[in-house]
Amino acid sequence: MTTGAGDEVLRLTGITRRFGTLVANDGIDLMLRRGEVLALLGENGAGKTTLMNILFGHYLADAGSVTVMGRPLPPGNPAAALAAGLGMVHQHFTLAEQMTVLENVLLGTLPLWRAGLPLGAARERLMRLAEDFGLAIDPDARVGTLSVGERQRVEILKALWRDARILILDEPTAVLTPQETDALTATLRRMVGQGLSVVFISHKLHEVLGLADRCVVLRHGRVVAEVSTAGATRADLARLMVGEEVATPSVAPGRPGAPLLTLEHVATRAQGTAHPLRGVSMTLRAGTITGLAGVSGNGQAALSDLISGLIAPTAGRMQIADAPPRGWSPRAAVAAGIARIPEDRHKTGTVADFTLTENAILETYARAPFSRRGWMDWRAARDFCTRLIAAYDLRGSGPEGRIRLLSGGNMQKLILGRVLEHHPRIILANQPVRGLDVGAIAYVHGRLLAARDDGAAILLISEDLDEIMTLSDDIHVISEGRLSPAFPRGTMTTADLGLWMAGQGFADAA
Repeated sequence: MTTGAGDEVLRLTGITRRFGTLVANDGIDLMLRRGEVLALLGENGAGKTTLMNILFGHYLADAGSVTVMGRPLPPGNPAAALAAGLGMVHQHFTLAEQMTVLENVLLGTLPLWRAGLPLGAARERLMRLAEDFGLAIDPDARVGTLSVGERQRVEILKALWRDARILILDEPTAVLTPQETDALTATLRRMVGQGLSVVFISHKLHEVLGLADRCVVLRHGRVVAEVSTAGATRADLARLMVGEEVATPSVAPGRPGAPLLTLEHVATRAQGTAHPLRGVSMTLRAGTITGLAGVSGNGQAALSDLISGLIAPTAGRMQIADAPPRGWSPRAAVAAGIARIPEDRHKTGTVADFTLTENAILETYARAPFSRRGWMDWRAARDFCTRLIAAYDLRGSGPEGRIRLLSGGNMQKLILGRVLEHHPRIILANQPVRGLDVGAIAYVHGRLLAARDDGAAILLISEDLDEIMTLSDDIHVISEGRLSPAFPRGTMTTADLGLWMAGQGFADAA
């Protein structure tokens, strides 16, 4: 944690924002000091994203004001927010992969009509920034060749290039290895030591306690608590976020059954900059959770697409239960009893302008009870969606509301519900709790464990090693399309898995 925080640099006063009858922010007051790290916590739909969008001028508040360095910030003006010294690093990076680090940093900072770019002076300034803040990077490297941790450094350098004095970090460690997380933490401490102020949005409460000075907790659009992290515990913060004690599920060992999906020396074609599979062998057994750890882009997408029927192997052997699949496709995967929780809820998990009801039956609309003799039974579909809304505590809309109006976490809850309620025999759970709050995470983990105990074979793909190590009966690590041996639960530490994620384990085993 930081020490010696000084003068006030940011104040939000009475911020209120309504969307129809929904009050997303209700009279929120928030203050940040120079050289301070403030954690902003809350359940899904608590109002964190709306508040940050108001701060950056993407939304207009219905009431309230913002001051930066003691000066009023014009509402609804992103350019004014940047000029005032605000910078934000989003969870999903916004970088041009075919351009260099330096070109990405310069994007948007120079007029398009200017002839030529002052690359020499810009490179020197970028290198000084990188050295001052411990953000080692090659300014001439193409972003597409960088690791996830290196890309995050580029995003932070983009903000510092614009003279950011207040940095907003949204789930900054979600896709980092443990070693990269440690490096980011050291960098942030160095930055706040030089006077930068940080607002830190995260669901990883142990990281919040290790980095933040204070926590502001939102619930249902209101500030319900402001606490110092000194002496606080994860259980304390979780209780403040949810409003009650959060019971984490008990994880007993699984009872391995018959193989339900087998891969033997499987390879796939390269697609974009993500790694294809390279000789992957894996067995998913009934009654077990198999965890897959790895930094994003190392083959998880190829494995997920293969199991979902979106691609076929170019080499090797794939078997469902006791027979190889024929005419492999998404329809064939669904017919084989495979249900998927996709990684990208916006791109592949939902259709933005469909209702919650339509999204709830996207992959099962052709089966009973939603389809009878070729005709849709919309009453059955709405009843199913209504049950999901109640069971998974979906907030913000009813069965006929557009799913694009939900927060990301509430979208994820609907996807989880539509998968788990049909009791599939193979579940592809790709980042199943990304963006969920602590209460929802505990609930989802409990449901996955219940599905396992009912005999499902679950492949859990996650970049959160705590989640992998807590739930998995066996753990594989994927790096550059290669798959590690299976490590039984409890035989590897986070540091051990981090080395395999960085590729060192494969090199040592060669």
